[in-house]
Amino acid sequence: MGSLENGVPVKRDPLLRSSSTKGFGFQRPILRFSRFLFFGKLDYLQWVCTVAVFCFFVVLFQMFLPGLVMEKSGDSLKKMENGYGDLSFIKNIGGLDFGEGIRFEPSKLLQKFQKEADEINHSSAPRLRHRLGHRKPQLALVFPDLLVDPQQLLMVTVASALLEMGYTIQVYSLKDGPVNAIWRNVGVPVTIIGNVAKSAAVVDWLSKFFFPIEPTAFPILLVLDQGIKGYVVSLFGNYDGIVVNSLEARGVVSCEPFKSLPLIWTISEGTLATRLRQYTLTGKIELVNDWKKLFNRATAVVFPNYVLPMIYSSFDSGNYFVIPGSPAEAWEVDNFIASHRDSPRVKMGYGPDDFVIALVRSQFLYKGLWLEHALILQALLPLVAEFPVDNNSNSHLKIIIISGNSANNYSVAVEAIALNLQYPRGVVRHIAIDEDEADNVLAAADILIYGSFLEEQSFPGILIKAMSFGKPIIAPDLSMIKKYVDDRVNGYLFPKEKISVLTQIILRMIPEGKLSPLVHNVASLAKDTAKNLMVMETVEGYASLLENLLKFPSEVAFPKAVTEIPPKLKEEWKWNLFAASAHSTYANRTLRSLRFLDKLEDQWSQSQTGGSGSVIAIDESFPYDIWEEEKLIGIANARKRREEDELKDRTDQPRGSWEDIYRSAKRADRAKNDLHEREDGELERTGQPLCIYEPYFGEGTWPFLHGTSLYRGIGLSTKGRRREADDIDAPSRLPLLNNPYYRDALGEYGAFFAIANRVDRIHRNAWIGFQSWRATARNASFSKIAETTLLNAIQARKHGDTLYFWVRMDMDPRNPSQLDFWSFCDAINAGNCKFAFSEALKKMYGIKRDWDSLPPMPVDGDTWSVMQSWALPTRSFLEFVMFSRMFVDALDAQMYDDHHQRGHCYLSLSKDKHCYSRVLELLVNVWAYHSARRMVYVNPQTGEMHEHHKLKNRRGHMWIKWFSYATLKSMDEDMAEESDDEHPMRRWLWPSTGEVFWQGVYLREKNQRIQQKEKRRQQSKDKLSRMRRRSHQKVIGKYVKPPPEEDMENSNSTMV
Repeated sequence: MGSLENGVPVKRDPLLRSSSTKGFGFQRPILRFSRFLFFGKLDYLQWVCTVAVFCFFVVLFQMFLPGLVMEKSGDSLKKMENGYGDLSFIKNIGGLDFGEGIRFEPSKLLQKFQKEADEINHSSAPRLRHRLGHRKPQLALVFPDLLVDPQQLLMVTVASALLEMGYTIQVYSLKDGPVNAIWRNVGVPVTIIGNVAKSAAVVDWLSKFFFPIEPTAFPILLVLDQGIKGYVVSLFGNYDGIVVNSLEARGVVSCEPFKSLPLIWTISEGTLATRLRQYTLTGKIELVNDWKKLFNRATAVVFPNYVLPMIYSSFDSGNYFVIPGSPAEAWEVDNFIASHRDSPRVKMGYGPDDFVIALVRSQFLYKGLWLEHALILQALLPLVAEFPVDNNSNSHLKIIIISGNSANNYSVAVEAIALNLQYPRGVVRHIAIDEDEADNVLAAADILIYGSFLEEQSFPGILIKAMSFGKPIIAPDLSMIKKYVDDRVNGYLFPKEKISVLTQIILRMIPEGKLSPLVHNVASLAKDTAKNLMVMETVEGYASLLENLLKFPSEVAFPKAVTEIPPKLKEEWKWNLFAASAHSTYANRTLRSLRFLDKLEDQWSQSQTGGSGSVIAIDESFPYDIWEEEKLIGIANARKRREEDELKDRTDQPRGSWEDIYRSAKRADRAKNDLHEREDGELERTGQPLCIYEPYFGEGTWPFLHGTSLYRGIGLSTKGRRREADDIDAPSRLPLLNNPYYRDALGEYGAFFAIANRVDRIHRNAWIGFQSWRATARNASFSKIAETTLLNAIQARKHGDTLYFWVRMDMDPRNPSQLDFWSFCDAINAGNCKFAFSEALKKMYGIKRDWDSLPPMPVDGDTWSVMQSWALPTRSFLEFVMFSRMFVDALDAQMYDDHHQRGHCYLSLSKDKHCYSRVLELLVNVWAYHSARRMVYVNPQTGEMHEHHKLKNRRGHMWIKWFSYATLKSMDEDMAEESDDEHPMRRWLWPSTGEVFWQGVYLREKNQRIQQKEKRRQQSKDKLSRMRRRSHQKVIGKYVKPPPEEDMENSNSTMV
């Protein structure tokens, strides 16, 4: 009946754990039954009656025992798609015996939390780390739409508590809806991604054309849809964590490059689990694997109950977590009452005098279920005498056993039990429906009895629904039920060891064939309880999970503790905010999820038909004719270029000396060995004064990279490079970047070092610039006007040797308090920026004494550059790289051992692979200020220029001798000489960051050239000498061959 049987393999431990020794409720049915006898829990008369009844049809049960036969028809599979059903298919997972207790424990996540806590508590960092807390933690909530549903109610309630704790929350949704106004009423801003993305033009990596983002493609992981993924990256790049709701928002889960951000994926739908077996049987393994990758990407996958993680166990990678509690049951009951005006009793054929008792069970199917039902039916048998029989010999007592098992054999078994207990025919009836479809029965029932003795980890959802309907409930005193149900206050409890108590309770509740007024009061209190059941567990669960998962930078203020949440925010769901639109716009999330899965399957099938092996959403309206036209144009241009090259080779060209020809040939060889062909963009770039390089890593950054000739991408990894783009492969120019540790630690400085390494081979412009893709994501990149203004200023030499920058520190989201330079640096580096800078300078300049001075960065009302977005003359850039290489080497010597082995460094409060990248982000300001470069801010929108920290105001504050070219050059040559002559065996980063060159290298290369030239000259002399000394034989004489005789005869005959 299920979709996981014999399908995708499922792990048993730690997800499903047997706990048969943890109490009576977890024992097998036979053991439980034997304990009844052995410990005297049942009196002797009850035992004799029970044996007499069950011995008669024990053989019959072996034939009709439920739970051992699984219906495998297509109809049963379709029934389960409307919910996750009775879960009978889970019984085959890992060979579980459902007579035992089953528990879900997020052991891997809990172990991870404990390990991280132990590392923090026992950290042996050389420096104390401080949290300065200048901004609030930022959280993004993502929804596929803003329609009214229970998940929106849950998240609004949780968000209200998180706001009180100190979080800043932003809601993002693909589609608008009525909940937009509710979020704004709570104080949370809302951004509709579809509306914004429609007007946003991005560059697609498949073509050079601009096209608007298709919002319909957002919920799906697309290969063609780089635009929407890029826009999502720009949205979430500034957040400390992301909470994604629903399976329909799966597109956000896979977005690059923010995969390092903590992401919580809340899933309340079981529809996908019911299709897994169908996918496996139909050969859609790639679709299953694609979903599995998405589940593994999430830092934590959160479920609202303990059933869902079990049916999704095939995707579990140790990141599952359960936060029990949801308003879904109460919401669905309210919606059912509002939409069903007819009486459910009439529809089911019950009259006003009939008394209906609904007997329900746990969602888990186990072998002892029939035994528990039989015991309860025996306890209800005395109730038959309280109800008269009509003229047709039909009793007004009706007992309905609700079971999700659709096998007909269980109905036969129930009838056999009823007949042997001497129930009148028609009193006991079995209905095989799922819990999600039981609303009609619950609405028609007068009393609900929970007939499972199985201990569970959360309060049964079927009881919440019954209480929400205002029905009195009777349940065994299981620990989880006793937690929320007070006996005779909002429900009735009986000890599971004494079934006779159930008889006493039911007889007191129905004194004369009707419910007593006291029972009505109890049901009314139960309805109020169910309305806001487990709100506190839900709110505290999300708050605790965020507290354990999110690793806040040092500039972020830590939120309040969970215990400090006001009690009023944990007492009830925010029903009052949804009262106006709760029923009018409610759309069933399950049906929407089914439609989404159908659409995804259709797209997968289309992609398979087209020959692609991945899940690709193909937009039928995409202009394929543009692709064909571009292809034809490219072929024509290539043919024309080839013909021109052939004609050029055929024309007479002036030849120079052999030395010129040799030099030209070497230059042609170097050009032929380049990683890219010369394109129009590169040709245009050679004629302009400036080239701005954009370092990137991963495909998610592609939409933020420019395509004009002014810009050029540089990939920090060989993987993830743009196809058919004139980008530079940084690892091929700097092998150090092949090491993932240094690629992450250096960040964008790896691109600086790669460009500077033999810079004349790839960069021939007078000026060089860099721009982070994050600047484009934050709308801080150049407009066309600003680009033109900057180029004109450079060509006119308006400011001379200048650092132009266009991303300001005082407008950085990390600096809401407008801190000065060193305070801001400390804030984003755990309070240790100044210490790290001081230690690095001491090592660079060889200062031995106790020295803790820092280069002054005055507070003069001006600002500084951040986010590695600036431009410099190429000559000055090489000088800056020379300084940076020594500074990075000094930082690495401080932090490598501890950071490389344990992942911790004193510049971060938690494990951080980008340890000192935040210090390097601000380094260019220190160098530019103290090397007497002018610093000019360029407004990225208007192009307006304003000089900051004017030179005349710096006098007396600059450390010119420390940062002068002569000083840095001498230090660089000393390190190069040490590396070249001594070849030290110690681990040393500096030689790997660029060229090793000093005067000795120049002289050695010059001597080698002279030696090679002398060697060639000597070889030529030796060759001429050998030719002169070669002995030649003297000429003896000449031999003249006489003409042939035949020719002589012919000539004579002619003369005659």
